[in-house]
Amino acid sequence: MKTRGFEICKGYEDKNITLPKRGTKHSVGYDIFAFEDITIPSIWKSIFKNFKTFCSGKKDFDSILPTKIYTGVKAYFLEDEVMIIANRSSGPSKLGLVMSNSIGIFECDYYNNPSNDGNIIFQYYNFFPYDVTIKKGEKIGQAYFQKFLIADNDKAEGTRIGGIGSTGR
Repeated sequence: MKTRGFEICKGYEDKNITLPKRGTKHSVGYDIFAFEDITIPSIWKSIFKNFKTFCSGKKDFDSILPTKIYTGVKAYFLEDEVMIIANRSSGPSKLGLVMSNSIGIFECDYYNNPSNDGNIIFQYYNFFPYDVTIKKGEKIGQAYFQKFLIADNDKAEGTRIGGIGSTGR
């Protein structure tokens, strides 16, 4: 029986992906790597470019949405566990990168979900005044597995039908 681990997502088998791994025997997090080169635009460039639009009250914020970084990797783990993804400690200071949701929470039923096969996705903003490019094989974040507790009288019965943000629909 499999307990917890990582696999390549469907459709990414030919991308030469490095599966997450710990850097040292005392590391808590599993380093996750970019499967392709990706550029994360400076949020300031978008804000200044669209400043008149924002000031006019138009609510078209597509230009300042975070950049999604698909990893091509999915994780499986036990029902009483959670996987948490987080930025690298050097992300903000060396690359200007901040995760838009601070951390990512993954439940066990995200694995193999029908909308994205459980692809682990990071969402970053770049606060440097210039674009930042992450190269294939560079570390983009970390994943941690942890047990969690359920409150007394919990009666949750819902099931996941999709990927990111699908449990509230």
